[in-house]
Amino acid sequence: MMGSLEALKAELQHFGERNDHEHSDRPMRMLNITRETGEFLSVLVRATAARHILEIGTSNGYSALWLAEAASAVGGSVTTVEASEYKAGLARETFSRSGLSKHITLIHDDAERVLGQSRADAFDLIFLDSNRSAYPQWWRMIRHVLRPGGLLIVDNALSHREEMAPFSALVEADEAFTVSLVPVGKGELLAVKAGGSG
Repeated sequence: MMGSLEALKAELQHFGERNDHEHSDRPMRMLNITRETGEFLSVLVRATAARHILEIGTSNGYSALWLAEAASAVGGSVTTVEASEYKAGLARETFSRSGLSKHITLIHDDAERVLGQSRADAFDLIFLDSNRSAYPQWWRMIRHVLRPGGLLIVDNALSHREEMAPFSALVEADEAFTVSLVPVGKGELLAVKAGGSG
């Protein structure tokens, strides 16, 4: 399966690059993470042994493959949330081809509703790659569903620094979180919630 999964990831990477070059309207763009970011996510999942992972912003499923491949190695799974029906459809096809579908739950819904319905401390790791303008209003819910010792990763922290500034300020001001900005891919904001490892 490894060879076919690597081929699928490469296919999605190239599709995303071509597609985004051809489309300027956001709803049609894939806006995928870089391969370097995918590798970084894989290492973080394995290093933290994150078994309950939440991704907000599935797109065509490229980043979820990196997360799910790593989660499967530590006995975990990924719940990924996508509001766009078009992108959720692409992701379903991606996951059915990946060999990782038993490790992935795709939710086609509004992220705020999913966060609001999730129980406290439900997730070991949250990857945020969605509507940046909504992040500040999601913050209380994100910190509620991330377990003590859990890790929040936010994409585009450098490529869209100004858009991210209000949210970054909230996270950095929260005494329960230790924060680092990592110059991988488009920039990743990492925040660890205090309170132990499980």
